[in-house]
Amino acid sequence: MDRLSAVGDPRLRSALEFVRSQERCVTADELAAEDRVHRNVARSRLERLAAAGLLETGTSREGVGRPAKTYRAAPELEAIEFPAHHTAELVGLLAEGRGDLRDVGAAFGRRLATAAGLHTARTLDDVCAGLRRLGFQASRDGDSIVTPTCPLRPLVAAEPRLAAIDEGMWSGLVGTRARCGISGCLDPSSPCRITIDKER
Repeated sequence: MDRLSAVGDPRLRSALEFVRSQERCVTADELAAEDRVHRNVARSRLERLAAAGLLETGTSREGVGRPAKTYRAAPELEAIEFPAHHTAELVGLLAEGRGDLRDVGAAFGRRLATAAGLHTARTLDDVCAGLRRLGFQASRDGDSIVTPTCPLRPLVAAEPRLAAIDEGMWSGLVGTRARCGISGCLDPSSPCRITIDKER
């Protein structure tokens, strides 16, 4: 089981939340008491989370008898998200100190294009297919790309001043200098529409 599948299961997510809410390692007995389930059910949930890399296991000897198996949150170096928004790469580009946000976006778009397996010469249909491979719904409508799941839409919705990064990203995805007119990005009831005008 992978990390995303594990947090997608409400019972496993609840078990993970319980472990993360504790100051110290927990046992299957403690989760069983919390969730009011049999200890074997609790142990199974904890083991599945450990197999997914979300928990680490250990042992604790308190009193006499066999040591108890314990579980604690595993160190987390990347966010669990679907689809992957590649936010860490974007932050890395910003940390390089590039001054022009559109240039940052273009570099990010080129990285997304590589992740999507797009070749140097690409059409809007190619870009849409590449975005779909990354988990973002996108379709071509004439000289526009329409997407309700734009990779940077959550970022731009939270901070509209970063729209230049989004515009640059589309230029990088298209693979050539382009003017990208973006509309609908801040409207929660409509998809983003990116009109591409390739510069000659």
